Amino acid sequence: NSVIGYNTTILAHEYLIQEYRIGEVVIGNDVLIGANTTVLPGVTIGDGAIVAAGAVVHKDVPAGAFVGGNPLRDLRRSGVGE
Repeated sequence: NSVIGYNTTILAHEYLIQEYRIGEVVIGNDVLIGANTTVLPGVTIGDGAIVAAGAVVHKDVPAGAFVGGNPLRDLRRSGVGE
């Protein structure tokens, strides 16, 4: 029951100038990932989380969180979306 918005990129590997990163991406149940989001390798997105459109997910997202931006941050605590 998860929804992944259009033009979202989910990476299981990433090439950098002097580094190569790999990692499994885990997306929980009932997750909403907005359009044009990039999910980097090794990230887990918990059940019921919401990721705003255009976000760069470079770290784990807890279950039930509402996150977005670049760098990724908790949008509920900042007062956005309430």
